[in-house]
Amino acid sequence: MGAHEPLLSRLQPYPFERLRQLFAGVTPNPAYRPISLGIGEPRHATPQFIQDALAGDLATGLAGYPPTAGSPALREACAGWLQRRYGVQVDPATQVLPVLGSREALFALAQTVVDPTQPGATVVCPNPFYQIYEGATLLAGAQPHYVASDPARNFAPRWDLVPDAVWARTQLVYVCSPGNPTGAVMPLQEWKLLFELSDRHSFVIASDECYSEIYFQGEPPLGGLEAAAQLGRSDFKRLVMLTSLSKRSNVPGMRSGFVAGDADILKAFLLYRTYHGSAMSGAVQTASIAAWGDEAHVQDNRRQYREKFAAVTPLLEPVMDVKLPDAAFYLWAGVPDAWKSSDTDFARALLAQYNVTVLPGSYLARDAGGANPGQGRVRMALVAETAECVEAAQRIVQFIQSHTPDP
Repeated sequence: MGAHEPLLSRLQPYPFERLRQLFAGVTPNPAYRPISLGIGEPRHATPQFIQDALAGDLATGLAGYPPTAGSPALREACAGWLQRRYGVQVDPATQVLPVLGSREALFALAQTVVDPTQPGATVVCPNPFYQIYEGATLLAGAQPHYVASDPARNFAPRWDLVPDAVWARTQLVYVCSPGNPTGAVMPLQEWKLLFELSDRHSFVIASDECYSEIYFQGEPPLGGLEAAAQLGRSDFKRLVMLTSLSKRSNVPGMRSGFVAGDADILKAFLLYRTYHGSAMSGAVQTASIAAWGDEAHVQDNRRQYREKFAAVTPLLEPVMDVKLPDAAFYLWAGVPDAWKSSDTDFARALLAQYNVTVLPGSYLARDAGGANPGQGRVRMALVAETAECVEAAQRIVQFIQSHTPDP
């Protein structure tokens, strides 16, 4: 029996596996074509110039083993984007590393920084959350501590409610800003609190920022390195930000992102990755350089999401507890009272009657402190074309009205 087998047995089924089980035995109404708002996968077209860059480098880009640290040109492209986007300066040689999308990096970072031999080794993460945080924690031999999001504060996690005894044994904190599934962006004063706690308890902060370029009003979301620089922490001590081209540039199949921050952590992370075999293909590096260097396609992508959310949100607001998020491409909606907080019943009946798939919020959270903070809400990923998202919203409105008792 392998050493990791007992750890693997602690993993929870992935939300989409639970969704399959929930929908077993449900026959969707054949009068409606299926529309899925379930999976948060970008569906806009990949920009042509990125495809061309990838194809143009196949002859040389596939001919050699790529270095795990990536090419200097790629690291410089990433550092250049950080400078333009956040006004922060990093050393491309020591403070930037390419990664194969943010998921594998979120996972591998925990394996790099967590010491499971320390008593009560703990990783803190928001609740609801992206399930990789929990899995990375368990497979690193640590225990998760869940921080509930607060509906009264636009679903921001309440870091201030974590007991000191938990912080004392915490080795890593996952921050997700803009958040999945809530879209909440973490303000500077909360970064200040986390940095002070990190100084006191020596934990590492992993800032997952893969939704940073999809936002709906005014200022672009604050980033972790940007917050650190504003607070005079330009060495980014115990801080690593993770970002990705998947959502920003509509290239989820390229598996390309980067991490940046504390040079000491990145040195250890590079060593881990060298053994782990996480090197980015040369052709993908070339396409990534092109993508990080262009903002026009990102602005166009953001415009498409803004138009979509502007069309869909007002349709749903009269019948559900929902509003435009700060950022990301999800609506985090409360189910109507008629459903008595059962997000699973709501999702099952919606599929059966109107052939629309939404993800129950309770599948994205864990019971903690006697409650599941995702219960009674559903996540809708507005990733399809606007017309399809609008049609889904119209069906949801009809569905809710058909289940509303007459006054």
